[in-house]
Amino acid sequence: MAYKDLFSTWIEMKQDFNVSNVRDALSAFSRLISPAHKKLFEGIFDTLQTGLSKLGESAGSQTKAISELIHLIKDIPMDAKQDYDVLGFIYEYLISMFAANAGKKAGEFYTPHEVSLLISEIIAHHLKDKKEIQIYDSTSGSGSLLINIGRSVSKHIDDKDNIKYYAQELKKNTYDLTRMNLVMRGILPNNIVTRNGDTLEDDWPYFDENDPITSYDPLYVDAVVSNPPYSQQWDSSHKETDPRYARFGLAPKTKADYAFLLHDLYHIKPDGIMMIVLPHGVLFRGGEEGKIREKLIEGNHIDAIIGLPANIFFGTGIPTTIIVLKQKRQNTDVLIVDASKEFIKVGKNNKLRASDIKRCVDAVVNRQTIPNYSKLVSREEIRDNDYNLNIPRYVDSSATAESWDIYATMFGGIPANEIDELGRFWEAFPQLREALFTKTSTHHAELKTTDIKNTITQHPEVEAFIANFNASFGDFAAYLKTELLTNMMTVNTSKEEAVLSEAIFKRMEAVPLIDKYEAYQLLDDDWTHISIDLEIIQTEGFAATRQVDPNMVLKKKEGKEQEVQEGWLGRIMPFELVQKTYLKDELDELKAMEDRLAEITADFDTLLDSLTEEEKEADTVNETKDGFVAAAVAKEAKQLLADKKKNGDFAPDSYEAKICNVNSLFTEEKDLKKAFALAKIALHELTKTTIEQLTDAQVYELLELKWISSFLTELYKLPAVMINQLTTHVQALADKYATTYAHVVAEIKETESSLTALMDELTGNEFDLKGLNEFKTLLQGEGNEK
Repeated sequence: MAYKDLFSTWIEMKQDFNVSNVRDALSAFSRLISPAHKKLFEGIFDTLQTGLSKLGESAGSQTKAISELIHLIKDIPMDAKQDYDVLGFIYEYLISMFAANAGKKAGEFYTPHEVSLLISEIIAHHLKDKKEIQIYDSTSGSGSLLINIGRSVSKHIDDKDNIKYYAQELKKNTYDLTRMNLVMRGILPNNIVTRNGDTLEDDWPYFDENDPITSYDPLYVDAVVSNPPYSQQWDSSHKETDPRYARFGLAPKTKADYAFLLHDLYHIKPDGIMMIVLPHGVLFRGGEEGKIREKLIEGNHIDAIIGLPANIFFGTGIPTTIIVLKQKRQNTDVLIVDASKEFIKVGKNNKLRASDIKRCVDAVVNRQTIPNYSKLVSREEIRDNDYNLNIPRYVDSSATAESWDIYATMFGGIPANEIDELGRFWEAFPQLREALFTKTSTHHAELKTTDIKNTITQHPEVEAFIANFNASFGDFAAYLKTELLTNMMTVNTSKEEAVLSEAIFKRMEAVPLIDKYEAYQLLDDDWTHISIDLEIIQTEGFAATRQVDPNMVLKKKEGKEQEVQEGWLGRIMPFELVQKTYLKDELDELKAMEDRLAEITADFDTLLDSLTEEEKEADTVNETKDGFVAAAVAKEAKQLLADKKKNGDFAPDSYEAKICNVNSLFTEEKDLKKAFALAKIALHELTKTTIEQLTDAQVYELLELKWISSFLTELYKLPAVMINQLTTHVQALADKYATTYAHVVAEIKETESSLTALMDELTGNEFDLKGLNEFKTLLQGEGNEK
């Protein structure tokens, strides 16, 4: 491409930029496509070219629109080192903003980033020992699944250029998006093979379409993934002999789910793996789908089933499942995972956390049976269930319904079986149970203590537990300093999080109760900014730690939004961290001013509240924020102070004294606001200078504070969090049965008696007294005895 056709050149052109620059560049791109890569690049910008004319009715309006768009996206990182799929990220954002209006079609079939990561990590583990890898997405969409798999696989493979990507997509606009996204990731053109076609109607061609006679080459790959449109209609006519479906049968015409699944299964190698996202109905529906499912199970192809949370896809609340299949398997069981309860709520949608993804990946790759989460199910058990794979038949992840013990409700005490439900705590602290509870019978107990929290926290077993945790992580700070600080320039950022998580898990092997995935989540929460900092330092050099950049913000000026500078930002070092570490005196002084300004506002409110209604009608008072009119107060205070010299001091609570106090506060506030603004600017500039003049030792100290100290602080809170959970559970048990039915009845009777006595003192006419007597009869229960 010529220099004039580059994106960076368009930005530099500023007011000279014109929509014709884009048209000329697209035209030049089309002319200069290499014949060897014609299929990959030809027509890739068709959607963009068509869209230019929709940006405005005239060249001027089109220029304005595309210029604004260029400046909007210019700061988005596009290099392959960034740990996300850029086009997919933008697409996901737009879907999240507009899916409510666009309906299901906007987001139902876009694979959320977190689901994509889950699939990618499982596939990467399966392929980790291969030197060359081929991956295929039969319904590629934005290409995010392929990109994430490639990134996950590249953590294990020596040369990422040994990964070949195959993508197939029906819709032309989305097909162009797939191609753009793959090309933008720095993947070699020869490693990208794409096809715009109907996956079900026309299978991936067994030949080069330009040379069908001599180029027979059926597509069999190491991994196939897809998130196809759910339960759509398809034409199954004349497909009985199609090799994709001949062994297993045809999916019903009204639901193509199994047609996509069988297509994907057909294209994996004997040692390959495939994963597909589908609605839960495929696990239990009968008819043709039931027959296909039975053949897949008896053919030993279904390896795992993962139930995802509902409402995880944009624009639809439908619950989905991921099915893992293989051509050849040594084991004959099926791992069933119910991950539907593992998520956080973000806006209207549910979202998988990093810890949720890792928990699921570990369960699948290690084929773990975990209570209320996952189970290895034998083929015999599946046969006994008539090949129904509905997840709740095998894994119950629902919360235990609360029950009430009748005896304890009537007579008090705590049921032993409800204490037993805290069994994981008693396994870790066997003597603590005896310190908290005394058996009153074989089935009930009572609390020994009125101070549950101290009894738990001061118990020797709990103290030993905390000491054990601290000992397990005793060397962890030094380990992190070596990994992240000493090895700063050489650490592999794409692999380091896995290294650190393994170090955490190893140290937690001897620590009961605490969920290791909660510790992993703490690591992941910090890892994003740590990895970005490391990449900057490795790319730009150690000097980047002392770099300060202009803080550019968009502001309206003369009716137009323009970029203007508002101070500075540390390339790596946060201003606030530098201030807290090296400029504490200046920061404290600024904080004291800020606190005093808040106090002045409170003093205004206090003085305003102390005024009488008559005083509030004075010209000095109004309904503004502070309640006083500064100019009127100053004028009156001046006169009052003159009177004070003649007549002596005002009484402390007099109106005159209050007005003089208000005036004094106004004067102090005005001076203080000016001093605060100047001090704030001075501190900002001093912070900039401090960052630029940091010594190497100071840089390392700040990086340790930013990367390591905050993480360790949260990590060391985990034992306390667990102990608080136990305290809460025990307190809840105590409160649950603290008030017996007998107590309630006694309180009711006492209240009735008191009310009856009060009624005896009431007087009234004949009808009032008859009404009161009837009410007394009801209270005393006499009406029920008649």
